[in-house]
Amino acid sequence: MHVIRILILIATQATPGYLPNPKFTPGDTLPVTKDDICVSGYAGKVRNVPDSVKRKVYRLYDIASHAPGQYEVDHLVSLELGGSNEIKNLWPQSYAGQWNAHNKDKLEDYLHAKVCDGTIDLQTAQHEIATDWVAAYRKYFGDTAH
Repeated sequence: MHVIRILILIATQATPGYLPNPKFTPGDTLPVTKDDICVSGYAGKVRNVPDSVKRKVYRLYDIASHAPGQYEVDHLVSLELGGSNEIKNLWPQSYAGQWNAHNKDKLEDYLHAKVCDGTIDLQTAQHEIATDWVAAYRKYFGDTAH
């Protein structure tokens, strides 16, 4: 009975799309440079999203409850690209569907590597991922997520 109730709650609540609502999550960056973000371990040093902030993000997106592993509170502009921990850079990203959190992670890693090797400008990478990460994924990897 309890499992059925959870499934009904999950099925009836609003599900965020592949892109965050720009009204709530336009993206936000820290005042950093390529040299800052390309230091090994940088993201771990700046990662700081308390559970209270994560709960606010879920409320903002009208997610009253969710199954473990259904979403992650994700940085739109990843920490590896100089993204901030501010709520305007956070959104509940799904692990389901073609354009899921795993595929965004692949794009984040790619853009970080390209910024650090000088192929892509940091501001360009930040803009591409904040504006439409799915379009950026398609630009670099093609139409099909893996």
